[in-house]
Amino acid sequence: MSVDDARRTVEDARTAGVFPVASVEVGSSAEVLWSEAFGTSLDTPFDLASLTKAVATTTVMMELIAAGAVQLEDRVATFFDEWRGADRDDVTVRDLLEHASGLPARLVDAPPSGRREFEHDICTIALEYAPRTRSVYSDLGFILLGFLAADRGGAPLAVLFDRVMVRLPPSLSDGFGGTRRPVVLGFGLPAALRRLAAPTRPMAEDNRRGRDLVGEVHDNYAAALGGVAGHAGLFATASGVGAFARLVLRALRGDVDVPSPFSRDLLRQFVTRSTVPGSSRALGWDTMLTTSSCGTKMSASAFGHVGFTGTSLWIDPVRDRYFVLLTNRVLGGGTLDEMRTVRRAFHDALGDV
Repeated sequence: MSVDDARRTVEDARTAGVFPVASVEVGSSAEVLWSEAFGTSLDTPFDLASLTKAVATTTVMMELIAAGAVQLEDRVATFFDEWRGADRDDVTVRDLLEHASGLPARLVDAPPSGRREFEHDICTIALEYAPRTRSVYSDLGFILLGFLAADRGGAPLAVLFDRVMVRLPPSLSDGFGGTRRPVVLGFGLPAALRRLAAPTRPMAEDNRRGRDLVGEVHDNYAAALGGVAGHAGLFATASGVGAFARLVLRALRGDVDVPSPFSRDLLRQFVTRSTVPGSSRALGWDTMLTTSSCGTKMSASAFGHVGFTGTSLWIDPVRDRYFVLLTNRVLGGGTLDEMRTVRRAFHDALGDV
């Protein structure tokens, strides 16, 4: 298998209507090995959707933990007055990061109009299961983590993430063939970049339905929170996500020049699989299962995340490789199952790269 096979996988998926455009980047801790756009340009930003959880919110939580502002075993009730009840008093920050808090995936009703209402609804919603008895993927838990991060960090989540990203070494913007590309990775986009963004189409329950979204967050909960939320809202080019992935790989290899909070010990803690029964989750990240979107060729140490819009990032520290696949599946494209099949084929095709 090869880059040619991976390229063919992406091109065939476009032909089949799984997504209209895509951008990919594959590399190591040292360099970009393959970078290509399909139906668009390498300068196209994509709505990363739930990649926000791993790339932005988890990174900010690492920063707060490194600074001593938050501890993994802190109880959620310490930070939110309405988080009360015998069934939830012992839920911790770790539980939210591992999707093991008992919270359901989403709210029953349409999203409220701002933080105060979201916080009330999340803190008082009935838990679906006893905390840490299993893992249920929850946007609500990460929305709450975004609020917690802003409170403990003393600034909005977007600002806290930008403060980490400005520390990136300039060498991380080196692209394929040694070219330099701006690192586009953050909440929201400047007007000039917004026009270049891969469009998405709102879901049927979104009151923005009837028009395409260009440079505007797809997730309706994130939209209700002004485009910045703990679970969604991040935009990036493939090279921007690649720069972040190279930083993570360098940190895991013990590079002392990487900025805080990317220390090897802290990162290892965050990408270690949870002890929750049956869970593949780590702290903010997912881990390698041969049945998941990462395919069958990753090492047991691989970790990553996917986004509803058709995005994914997988990092394999044993192989010293990262794999970025960004698409806008939600522009009238394929189903989640079809996207999962494409992801698996894409990653397996690159098993020897």
